[in-house]
Amino acid sequence: MNKEPLTDRAASARHARYGTLPERIRFEDMTEEVDAGRGGGAVSYNPEGSWKYYSCLALDLGL
Repeated sequence: MNKEPLTDRAASARHARYGTLPERIRFEDMTEEVDAGRGGGAVSYNPEGSWKYYSCLALDLGL
C-alpha cells in the first residue's frame, strides 16, 4: 500500500476543477444604514388591532 501524501496532487486537482475562491466581502459592504424616520410613519403598532394577527395551533385545529 502506497502511503505518500496526496495533498499536492489533490490540491492541484481541486484547483484545476474549481479554481479559486471569490474575494471576501467586507462587512461595511454588507450593511446599509437607513434613517429610522423614513417610511416608518405609515406602519405603526396598534394594540387594539393586534388580536387579528394572533396565531395559535390549538385554535387552528379546533381543539
